[in-house]
Amino acid sequence: MAARESVKRVCLAYSGGLDTSVILRWLIEEYDCEVVAYCADVGQEEELSGLPEKARATGAVDCVVRDVREEFVRDYVYTAIKGGAIYEGVYLLGTALARPLIAKHHIDVARATGCDAVAHGATGKGNDQVRFELTFRALAPEIAVIAPWREWDLRSRTDCMSYAQKYDIPITATINKPFSIDRNLMHVSYEGGVLEDPWRAPDEDMFITTVAPEAAPDEPRELVVEFERGDPVALDGERLGPADLLARLNRIAGENGVGRIDMVENRFVGLKSRGVYETPGGTVLHVAHRAIESITMDREVMHERDRMAPRFAELIYNGFWFSPEMEMMRAAIDASQENVTGEVRLKLYKGNVDVLGRRSPVSLYSEKLVTFEDDDGAYDQADAGGFIRLQGLRLAARPK
Repeated sequence: MAARESVKRVCLAYSGGLDTSVILRWLIEEYDCEVVAYCADVGQEEELSGLPEKARATGAVDCVVRDVREEFVRDYVYTAIKGGAIYEGVYLLGTALARPLIAKHHIDVARATGCDAVAHGATGKGNDQVRFELTFRALAPEIAVIAPWREWDLRSRTDCMSYAQKYDIPITATINKPFSIDRNLMHVSYEGGVLEDPWRAPDEDMFITTVAPEAAPDEPRELVVEFERGDPVALDGERLGPADLLARLNRIAGENGVGRIDMVENRFVGLKSRGVYETPGGTVLHVAHRAIESITMDREVMHERDRMAPRFAELIYNGFWFSPEMEMMRAAIDASQENVTGEVRLKLYKGNVDVLGRRSPVSLYSEKLVTFEDDDGAYDQADAGGFIRLQGLRLAARPK
């Protein structure tokens, strides 16, 4: 907890939602300080409309909005896809990937605006507090950190709504629908409210970027994704920057019901939490990337990367993006992608993503070697006998 008398100006990670709107006012009231609101544009779209005006109306002395969409997709989303990062076999890490980037720019803005402390709206029960603060520790260990959910006497989002009403702070959450929603170019996440009952299915009108699979078009949608050294670079033959490519793929995949996930995950702090996610474009990219790797990546390199993938996903989920072990893993992952270049043809149909074809100018796949027809002596099948005998030596030597 920061010493209140030493805090003169705070840089608050601000979204304009319920929690951070209340926190902005609470900081002014409790710390008697100036507040600079800061927001990173990671693809929230309409959520940023009128944000600076709202922040100033709530009491902020300034509001800084940084467009980091290109950096987010290029350096974080694409890195996760190249590393096969899927947490607990299901979660594609949309929120976890954005947090270290947001926190990195948070520190930059705090320094640029003369702040002596930073504040965030993550609760004491969640993962985001860890992700933000580990980044702060890695990049600016000297800066004070204020985490209101660990300090104040507000105990619920219902309490926050009452506080907002007291200070005439406009909010969009309601008592009847107190969802916590986090949106960026990678995904939309939902938690809280009725979703805290893991037996209850989410309401269909909750979803923003995907249609229900049964409501998707009756005709499949085919598309082609092109990769260079593991990075997606083109869609249906059109070269696109990272943010534009993912945004377009989100629209196409979402229209075809792709990318919904409903899971109970293990938070880093030790709790189990139910989360519902929409990750349409990211789902397609994971499938497509695996397909192009299948013909371009050396077997042993792939297996080593795959052994690393669960740990890589865990480090992302737990907030260790700016750590020595993460630097080592990212370097290894980048090295594994040197040959991952080519195109993948896919079919999207009512929530499914199927691979129809893959091709590469540097493919390791040899039709001549693998054919069941005459291979003109490219592969001597008699060699397999010795190979099997050697592999079976230790099996034959076991006591019977």
